[in-house]
Amino acid sequence: MTIVRLGARAVEDVGNVGRFARFFWRAVVVSVGSCVRTGTYPLIWAQMNIIGVRSVPVIMITGAFVGMTLAIQAYDQLAGLGLEEHLGVLINISVVKELGPVLAAVMLAGRIGGALTAELGTMNVTEQIDAVRSMGTDPIRYLVAPRVLACLLLTPALIIYADLLGILGGYFVSVIQLGINSRAYWSFSASGVELWDVTVGVVKGFFFGAAIACISCYKGFTCREGAEGVGQACTEAFVASFISILALDFALVVIFKAIYNTFWPLKSLV
Repeated sequence: MTIVRLGARAVEDVGNVGRFARFFWRAVVVSVGSCVRTGTYPLIWAQMNIIGVRSVPVIMITGAFVGMTLAIQAYDQLAGLGLEEHLGVLINISVVKELGPVLAAVMLAGRIGGALTAELGTMNVTEQIDAVRSMGTDPIRYLVAPRVLACLLLTPALIIYADLLGILGGYFVSVIQLGINSRAYWSFSASGVELWDVTVGVVKGFFFGAAIACISCYKGFTCREGAEGVGQACTEAFVASFISILALDFALVVIFKAIYNTFWPLKSLV
């Protein structure tokens, strides 16, 4: 019986992956089409306000504490080697390439992903999605596409905010609290952090935003009935979004590293 249950679970998981792939493809195609439909712009602006503008404070606070924590943790190791003035390079490159994008996306998955899942899940349970469909309107175009586009466009912008506050937070602790020379801090940072590093972190935001929006909307569209079903869908959406962010981050690091080594092979050897 155990083998039978495992087989049934495997078949169910494969079916869920297939259904999500179809939903994801449909959402992407409709979202691209919505970019040229002026009638969907008000829906997109509304979602941009909810997803982007209202997320700025929590993203900025997250970025600031990331930079400050990095400064405190790394100072002793670098000071023991007499390299404390290089602290800015370590902080800034870590923030703009990895910690800023990933932690900003995780915060969005918790704040926005849960909200999207709960909203669409409640609409699904109360048959509002079926009502939209019965009126001849595509629920993917009306409900999913604005949310996907808002997340896709604003996640990179929010990552920039997180990076900026992370850099300022690291500078505050390093220079004001730890007494590192300000000019040396910025000089070493400017020589160590390239535009490529910033670009990599921002580009990751497009992938993270699309993953968060699509996973959250799918969980909302397919949640079980009742309050328990909506709550479980919110939990599953956050867990799946968090795992997808980490998996995408690893894949993108490998891809961008290969691109960098291809076009700037000499720099990669330095």
